[in-house]
Amino acid sequence: MARYIGPKSRISRRFGEAIFGPDKVLSKKNYAPGQHGNNRRKKTSEYGLMLAEKQKAKYTYGVLERQFRNLFEKASKKSGVTGEILLQLLESRLDNVVFRLGIAPTRAAARQLVSHKHIVVDGQVVNIPSYTVQPGQIVAVREKAKSLEVIDAALAGFNHSKYSWIEWDENVKGGKFLHMPERADIPENIKEQMIVELYSK
Repeated sequence: MARYIGPKSRISRRFGEAIFGPDKVLSKKNYAPGQHGNNRRKKTSEYGLMLAEKQKAKYTYGVLERQFRNLFEKASKKSGVTGEILLQLLESRLDNVVFRLGIAPTRAAARQLVSHKHIVVDGQVVNIPSYTVQPGQIVAVREKAKSLEVIDAALAGFNHSKYSWIEWDENVKGGKFLHMPERADIPENIKEQMIVELYSK
């Protein structure tokens, strides 16, 4: 159950994007971290760009290196576009589905809800954030966790029609994972082809 627990604003500043959600520090200091971050004019190599893209994907979805590589190998064995399949596998992780449903404000919060046994899949408690949700499965809040303030706060005003591959059901306080999302529907700013090229070297 390893995860990144270091400074999040520093990572967001490195990529110039709010990787972990809204970030006040990033809006104030929109330049690379470190003593010379504001004066850095170093040209990044092609390999450096590919590596940065992989790192961005890992931090975005909260996955460490070994797990990310395993997902890539799994994606490369499937028929289709490897980069797109990789993103689909990341999107179908239970913690990510909980986040997409609006049950948690961030993926880190979603991971915590899953780990603390507040989430059920098809009525059964699943406490593994990396669990792969299959099309047709229903992810919902456990009955005794439905009154949690953090969940109500996250759901307040959330637009449940935002993602076409998930269908929200207010009665169960959860939703059905309809199908794997198309690349065009995944909002993350990740150049997945660069990740494929990196691992192909």
